[in-house]
Amino acid sequence: MSMTFNQKGDDDYFIRLLSYLRSQFSEKILEMVPYRKSVILIRTVKNTYMLKGFHTNKRLRLQEAFTSTLRKEGFTKTYLFVQPQLKETLFFEGTYFGCMEYIPPNKIPFSFKSQKNRQEGLELLEQFHQFTSSFESRYRTLIPKGVIIEKWKDRGKMFSSNISFLKYFINDKILAELLDWANWSLSGMEKDRSLFIDEPFCILHGDVAHHNFLRDSKGTLHLIDFDLISIGPQSLDYLQYANRILPSLDWSYDRLERFSQFNELLKEKAFLYALAFPADIFREWNRLIREGSYREQHKYKQVMDLTIGQFSSRKNFIDTLKKMTK
Repeated sequence: MSMTFNQKGDDDYFIRLLSYLRSQFSEKILEMVPYRKSVILIRTVKNTYMLKGFHTNKRLRLQEAFTSTLRKEGFTKTYLFVQPQLKETLFFEGTYFGCMEYIPPNKIPFSFKSQKNRQEGLELLEQFHQFTSSFESRYRTLIPKGVIIEKWKDRGKMFSSNISFLKYFINDKILAELLDWANWSLSGMEKDRSLFIDEPFCILHGDVAHHNFLRDSKGTLHLIDFDLISIGPQSLDYLQYANRILPSLDWSYDRLERFSQFNELLKEKAFLYALAFPADIFREWNRLIREGSYREQHKYKQVMDLTIGQFSSRKNFIDTLKKMTK
């Protein structure tokens, strides 16, 4: 029996959890590897599982139902929840755990730095939308509607409330520019909300970060982690995907335009306005301050690169958007 800690700290918690799991699994547990407090690999004599924790049993059951529906409708590039032989539903110290299929990862992790990955990730997201659009009506009472303008307003307010603290890290001119981008973006989005709220709808993934794309050992790309699913138009996921890949495109409008999935959206002024909102900068600074993790050098460096290192490229990109929306 072995236990490997990828997760720093919480050793006592994981030791208690391992003891609990051994009491519940009929299969003998050979190894436990915590990736996060709520994501844990379990290797037994028969199988390998990924355990994922949820705050409520309702959330767990929703995830089980959704991934099952995805598979039944023909979308196979993700995991299923499985039902190993257990004494009872896994519930430990306030967390419900579900067991998922283990997808053996590729030796080369997925990232948005490669054009091949950016294109393949976008195609997989497009496939996901095609499948979920066929059954989203069944989930309208179970999951929330996708919201963007109100969400970004709240994020901007939080960032603004931290201004006195942020001035220790970011000069006044750049701070003023960031807030100007946000205000310009939101005012343009408000003029045509329809792009972000009108049907046709699909089930949105809601968190299309690179770590939610997983290439398996055979080279197949999978979409994972559906904690933030919602109902809404595809434009919301595509907007988030664009925001995620633009740093790897050196904030080039021309390079973004080469993806066919963005062709129609880039003709929409509301989408162009939305691309200017510094959602990533606001999100990361709000998190850094909330968690006090600006003291951690690697996290601080990443956020400073996002804010200062990419500032000139992003400004040129937003200047292009402003010309195109006149």
